[in-house]
Amino acid sequence: MGVSVAPSVDSSIDPGKIAFTWFGPRPVVFINDAEMVKDIFSKPYIFVKPENYHIIKLLIKGLATSNKDIWSRHRKIINPAFHLEKLKIMIPIFYSCCCDMVSKWEKIVVENRSYELDLWPNLEILTSDALSKVAFGSSYEEGKKIFNLQMELSELVMKSFPLPGASLLPTKTNRKVKEIAKEVRTSIQGIITKRLKAMEGGNARISYDDLLGVLLESHLTQIKEGENKNLGMSMEEVIEECEFFHFAGHESTSVLIMWALILLSKHLDWQERAREEILQVLGDQKPDFDVLLRLKMVNMILLETLRLYPPGVMFARVLGETTKLGNITLPSGVQVNIPTLLIHRDQEIWGNDANEFNPERFSEGVASSTRGKFGYFPFGYGPRVCIGQNFAMLEAKVALATFLRHFTFEISPSYAHAPYLVVTLQAQYGAQVLLHKVVSSE
Repeated sequence: MGVSVAPSVDSSIDPGKIAFTWFGPRPVVFINDAEMVKDIFSKPYIFVKPENYHIIKLLIKGLATSNKDIWSRHRKIINPAFHLEKLKIMIPIFYSCCCDMVSKWEKIVVENRSYELDLWPNLEILTSDALSKVAFGSSYEEGKKIFNLQMELSELVMKSFPLPGASLLPTKTNRKVKEIAKEVRTSIQGIITKRLKAMEGGNARISYDDLLGVLLESHLTQIKEGENKNLGMSMEEVIEECEFFHFAGHESTSVLIMWALILLSKHLDWQERAREEILQVLGDQKPDFDVLLRLKMVNMILLETLRLYPPGVMFARVLGETTKLGNITLPSGVQVNIPTLLIHRDQEIWGNDANEFNPERFSEGVASSTRGKFGYFPFGYGPRVCIGQNFAMLEAKVALATFLRHFTFEISPSYAHAPYLVVTLQAQYGAQVLLHKVVSSE
């Protein structure tokens, strides 16, 4: 199977923004042209998610990897869990978890005045606690256990399978990976079984507003309607969606908060501007949805963080049919890779300071930041845009608003800037900052 370049007088596509290679037996095309990328995202039934990657299936399942009618049905079922009213309910949970972290840090700082803190393990704990509570409700302790297993699994998978087919070899590491994957599944199934028993017993103390409650309601509907696959989810599908949400939800948010705090630790002027806004808008009150909307400076900082360090540095799609894209024709089966990092730092879109931290570029919104061009998609774009993007942004805003009014952050001399990929874009040698207590001016 080859990739044919169709004769065309179309010179609008820079040939330097299209590259061809092979990944094992599969031809891969890298597309770095923003308008072509927009076209790809807009056609989810033609450009579908890869389904034959064993390595991906070990880590990410459910909504993220399903296609066409299955994806459409799952998305419709899960959408209610991310409606505005549900997100508003989650804010106090986020805030409570952030306050717990603040109390922990305050004890350390009081004893040491200044303290070198590695943000990453702390933020992993923070987002895992918050996500376990909003996903599994009263079973959040079991949710934390699942989080730890998933982190071990992701490290093993990303470090051990550099070549196509390596995950299928009968090695000690592969056996360990399968054991952990099985334990994750068993743990989630245990939580689901306990919740179903509580629901059947009419336990009024159990909340059904969390993600698990929404999924199980759909599952029970399917059973009631005689296993009609067009109405609900099977138990297997419920388990997969829980696995996906728990893994992806905490990971993307923790890396967003981490990179935002690292950037603010390097750019103290922006940190101070954000703190002034937080103290003026929020003061000592607990954050709610309406107050968070007024944190314009914080929002700009998060948008710029996502531009420079998007959680997902690459999107992959596979062609379901022969398709013309720009001035090239691609046959069915070709994989298209979209390098988010390159487009987010393209000087033609962002200007000469594309590699610099400048939240001011988002002062009038995303569209103005790119001068009307397409070029910003940290959570994807089009019909398959990440269902949890508002969830992640709200949690990140609560975290920054809570942390910055209690502490100042300064980059540590021991910090080595080395972003690397472990499913998401992380800090290879840690995220060390110097933590100081904010001195009140009163």
